[in-house]
Amino acid sequence: MIEADNSLDWAANFAHMLGYNDFNMRECMRGYLSIHSDHEGGNVSAHTAHLVGSALADPYLSYSAALNGLAGPLHGLANQECLKWLMELKEFHKGERPNKAIIEQFVNKTLGEGRVIPGYGHAVLRNTDPRFMHLKEFADRNIQNDYICDLARVCFETVPGILGKVGKIKNPYPNVDAYSGCLLQHYGNYFCNFKVWSKTIFTLVFSLFQEL
Repeated sequence: MIEADNSLDWAANFAHMLGYNDFNMRECMRGYLSIHSDHEGGNVSAHTAHLVGSALADPYLSYSAALNGLAGPLHGLANQECLKWLMELKEFHKGERPNKAIIEQFVNKTLGEGRVIPGYGHAVLRNTDPRFMHLKEFADRNIQNDYICDLARVCFETVPGILGKVGKIKNPYPNVDAYSGCLLQHYGNYFCNFKVWSKTIFTLVFSLFQEL
């Protein structure tokens, strides 16, 4: 276990204790921290913490209850679901570079199976999530030649136009989860060994920032 370096800020120290001393990784964590710490009271985890706390339960019990809600694939685990979908899309490309026509085929295939497109749509927003744009702009500046990040970029150019033609979809634009998992996978297998970390590490990273 790597000891904390109290000369660093919180996000940089977190990256340091994970074994990363790369400046860009620290910058990634700073942005990730900021956009995941700002959550209104209406989502599952925040509402659960308030609900359990209203019974005068111990704050630790309230927070642990919130994390149980956060662990669901429609909440704190959503970025892992997005990453899994992008990995399936990568396999569907069969070695070709990210391609709008292939993406459209795969999106239609996913919808035809009765599934949703992970990372697209939002309960409140009706435009592209500004948190998504922050992460995408970070990747545009700092990450090149990463197939998954490249896929996410081309999906952003392709998927909203397809979903916009589906009548019942009110918001065809990406939310923060459509890019956050891509950044975590870029910085190493620590975040991407699903056999070890399935349903734990992605929720854990989210929860560390949401505890604010």
